[in-house]
Amino acid sequence: MADRFERFYTNLESPAKNAFHITPSDSANLTIATRSLYIGGAGTVKFDTVGGETITITGALAGTILPVRINKVYSSNTSATGLVGFY
Repeated sequence: MADRFERFYTNLESPAKNAFHITPSDSANLTIATRSLYIGGAGTVKFDTVGGETITITGALAGTILPVRINKVYSSNTSATGLVGFY
């Protein structure tokens, strides 16, 4: 398949090029920091930003994409499911 955009410079306003499923963990950081987080199943999500803040978002709806750079998603206090990180 031809990629008409392969020669374009990628920046933070560009769509993500890759994605990975996230398994929340209280001890392990993600192997790659995200550009955004997709929430497949509604709930609460607790995470660390690359800036060092720990945030808990309650009532996140299924299908939401959070435009935040994350390096950890906690298993405690996270009930949202189907988490996918984009980078």
